[in-house]
Amino acid sequence: MSVLVLGGAGYIGSHAVYQLIDQGENVVVVDNLETGHKESLHPNATFYQGDIRDIKFLRSVFEKESINGVIHFAATSLVGESMENPLKYFDNNVYGTQVLLQVMVEHDVRNIVFSSTAAVYGEPDSLPLTETMATNPTSTYGETKLTMEKLMKWTEHAHRLNYVSLRYFNVAGARESAEIGEDHRPETHLLPIILQTALNKRSHVTIFGKDYDTPDGTCIRDYVHIEDLIDAHLLALNYLLEGGSSDIFNLGSNQGFSVKEMIETARIITGKDIPAIVGKRRSGDPSTLIASSAKAKQVLNWKPKRTSLNQIIQDAWNWHSLYPDGYGKGVGK
Repeated sequence: MSVLVLGGAGYIGSHAVYQLIDQGENVVVVDNLETGHKESLHPNATFYQGDIRDIKFLRSVFEKESINGVIHFAATSLVGESMENPLKYFDNNVYGTQVLLQVMVEHDVRNIVFSSTAAVYGEPDSLPLTETMATNPTSTYGETKLTMEKLMKWTEHAHRLNYVSLRYFNVAGARESAEIGEDHRPETHLLPIILQTALNKRSHVTIFGKDYDTPDGTCIRDYVHIEDLIDAHLLALNYLLEGGSSDIFNLGSNQGFSVKEMIETARIITGKDIPAIVGKRRSGDPSTLIASSAKAKQVLNWKPKRTSLNQIIQDAWNWHSLYPDGYGKGVGK
């Protein structure tokens, strides 16, 4: 039996593949390589290049492979782009998930772990965010992820599909061995941008607003180490395979780090100046976002071990300093 990882050549997906193989699992990867990197694929994974919206392609994968569980990372995820091109996001994210669920039902594959987002909550009325809070997305991206969750809920109702949806905010860091890391094109995530500046790939980091109601005036966000995040995905899959009922969990550090804290800590770890310039606020940026992970810790027995700011930045720096131009252009290239 195999675990199917959709989007397994992406940043988060590739780390899931490596951890699954570490645990002795057979892993099948599907990725269209639109944003993923072939260089990030584990050599022992079975790889199929294709799009999950292509039902003939996806059926062929399920027919060739004996799949007993699915981890679903395949989605476009840029908030700004989602607002400019909402139809693309509904097509790729929602329709892609509809096709996936149809093929799963056809092949009697009943267990899926879904990579969701805390963007489904929108602007929170109170913190930390818990799973019982109202969902009111303020972006197309968040709306599509919420719709994907609803697709799974109603598919469960009709076809006994079991799912776990994991809602998280900012994922950062890299595999401790520095074999794989974070490389987006274009890069929009704060930590890689900070580290690219440390490597002189950018002239500066822009801080979007310095007058928020926070201790240092900059936005505070919840960061989780990529390896801890994947631990939760694998725990969720095991929970389903052992008969656990469908559920939704937040994944966070239960603490927040400001933009200035991120930059200052990176300066210490890298030994670089890392110039920063203050820009205007971005519309829709809440001052503080922190998630409660109490439920995941209680039900899934999730025990994050690497989610300290120093560890996150150190592991990310190890990869970025080895691969300053990203995949295909690093050590030995």
